[in-house]
Amino acid sequence: MSTVQDAGNVSSQFGAGAARTAKNGTADTQDRFLSLLVAQMKNQDPLNPLDNAQVTSQMAQLSTVEGIENMNSSLQAMVASMGANQMAQAASLIGRGVLVPGDTVSPAQFEDVMGFELARPADKVTVSIHDAAGGLVRKLELGSREAGVSVLAWDGLTDSGTAAPAGQYSFKIDAVQGDQPVSSVALNLGMVNSVSQNGQGVQLNLAGNTSVGYAEIRQIF
Repeated sequence: MSTVQDAGNVSSQFGAGAARTAKNGTADTQDRFLSLLVAQMKNQDPLNPLDNAQVTSQMAQLSTVEGIENMNSSLQAMVASMGANQMAQAASLIGRGVLVPGDTVSPAQFEDVMGFELARPADKVTVSIHDAAGGLVRKLELGSREAGVSVLAWDGLTDSGTAAPAGQYSFKIDAVQGDQPVSSVALNLGMVNSVSQNGQGVQLNLAGNTSVGYAEIRQIF
């Protein structure tokens, strides 16, 4: 709960600070413009007075600058608000599993979940599980799959039917439609330990000291 409240406070302070900065910047611009305009009018040639069209043009330029600064202020406040809302949503995932891009798997319970995302339907999908040395441990023929995300669990057995030793393995997805390869993304299950925010946005800090962006989530468990 404190994480959500802190995120909201930061958002409010950031939005208010951005608005004050934009307001001060606009006021400074107006002051400089008026000072220059007054000086220009005082020092104009009586025989060649300042053209009204020039004054109108300069006033229009000032209005454009003010509009851009006000728009920037609004966008900054909107971005801060969206970041705070995303932090609140991400905080609710702490302690839960998320399916995110990655190719690691383990025979241990809750670590045996694998997934993949297909760009288009495939009539043949094969999952190959490899040990740390790159040796093939298990090959799973999944048949056809629709486009989108698919999830499966490894039973922890090798091709010979024996239990695979504990440890971390990797897996590879091969998908084809006819004789054409289908683009795929390997997905693995990660447990969310905490959330944070940096220049790349909201990050999920997973077990095993890895982190992924909030937008990378494909499925929540």
